[in-house]
Formats: sequence, structure tokens, C-alpha cells
Amino acid sequence: MIKVNNIKKQYGDFCLDCSMEIMAGQVTGLVGRNGAGKSTTFKAILGLIKVDSGDIEIFGKSAGLLSAADREQIGAVLSDSGFSGYLCINDIVPVLGSMYANFEKERFMEGCARLNLPLKKPIREFSTGMKRKLQILTAITHGAKLLVLDEPTSGLDVVVREEILDMLRGYMEPGGRSIVVSSHISSDLEGLCDNVCIIDNGRIILNEDTDALLDSYGLIKATNEQFERLDKSYILKSRKESFGYSCITNRKQFYMENYPEMVIEKGGIDSVMIMLTQDESEEG
Repeated sequence: MIKVNNIKKQYGDFCLDCSMEIMAGQVTGLVGRNGAGKSTTFKAILGLIKVDSGDIEIFGKSAGLLSAADREQIGAVLSDSGFSGYLCINDIVPVLGSMYANFEKERFMEGCARLNLPLKKPIREFSTGMKRKLQILTAITHGAKLLVLDEPTSGLDVVVREEILDMLRGYMEPGGRSIVVSSHISSDLEGLCDNVCIIDNGRIILNEDTDALLDSYGLIKATNEQFERLDKSYILKSRKESFGYSCITNRKQFYMENYPEMVIEKGGIDSVMIMLTQDESEEG
């Protein structure tokens, strides 16, 4: 669905140097610290910024050669995007109808009713959750095959987040569609994504199936003595701590079987990202 091939973009001291692939029929999560390059990557994919080098393919075509009809196959929600607060939903319906040849007005209106979005209230008076639901609903009701979502559940309570995740799961049900999504809320990604990419300082440092990450990765807590005799063949990164060392591994079962006396916690997106992206200067 998307191939990002060695794109580079320099902003002062920051350099995006990224390659990744979003497969058809899958949901890919992009995670990383603030400033790691998530939003820059999304803007490059959407053609909102010009990259210095490299190329991006979408639907098998160079992104720069996409037709207007091709671009209508993409739905996007960015953290700094949205509708004018002076409009109401009844105002934007005809606009959407003129923008998108395949705008599903009936489905859009049904979604507004289901999500309790008022049709005549100015959008500036909507809560953050209502605005985000409107953005997602708009993105999935014009026949898009690809969604690009930057922090769609940020700042929302657990009930609204689950509503949005249900919308995205429903969007994927027909098949042949893809989502690339960023989030700081790992539980959202763990329950939605087929695979996860971790980006750090503008580079993808890990691309792993979500199930493999949750099942095979582990966080080892070792004393100094235990760390000295630890087989480090499957240790991805270690960090000095006050008690000894924390170590991240993608072979949790190996260490559980061979070092039963050690504390080995289940891995997750947060623990893997923290361990892999922490600088030496930040280590305890």
C-alpha cells in the first residue's frame, strides 16, 4: 500500500532518514518519543512537505504522480488539522460531497447520529472527543483505501478512545484497506495494530509483528552478579540501574528457561520503546 524508500528531510539538527512499508490489509503503528519523526513521516507520505531525497510509493505509484482520484483514496487525520470552528456539520456535508466523488452521505449522517454529534452546533463548541470523532468519521466515509492517522486518540478519555478504535476496526473489516497510525497510548496500538514500527531520531529502529512483540519480548531485571554471567546472545539493549541492569530481549522464553531465578517481565510496546530509544546519558 505504501513504500517509503530512504527518504531524507533535514530540519536544523534533526534529520529524517526513513524506510518503511505499509502492507495492504494491515494496521501499522508508528511509535516514538516526541520529536522522533512521526509527524514528519506522515506529512512526507501525504505530500505536505517535500523530502530532500528518496521516494515514496502509494498504491504502486510514485506519490508525486498520484491523480486526484488516487488522492481521494487516502483519508487523513493530523494533530493540527480540522474544520473551521464557525461551521456546523450541516455546513460541511455539501462541502464533503463536492470534494469527494465517493462521499457516503447516508453513512456519514448515520455515523453522526450514532456518535451523538449535533448537526447544527458550531464545531468550536464541540469537545475534543467530538471533534476527533468527526475527523475520523469524515476520513472513513469517502471510499478511502488508506488511512494516515497522527495521534487520533490523544487527550481523549477511555470511552471515546474505544469508540474511535471500534470505528477503525469496522473500517478494516471489508479487507483490502490499510491504516498507519501513531499514538502515545500503547494499549490502543496493542489492540489494533498488526505490526509496530519504532522510530527514534528520524530512523526506524524496529519493525515487529505486534503478536511477536507481546509474546516473545521481555524485560530482564538482573543484579550485577546475574548480569555478569548472563548469556547476552539475545539481549537487544541493556541499561545500568541502581539494582543492577535492565535488559530487553526478543527471546524471553530462552531466559525464562535458562535463568529461572531472574525477574523477567512481559514485554510491551512501552518497555521496548523506552529501552531501545534511551540515550546513554539518560541511563540510571
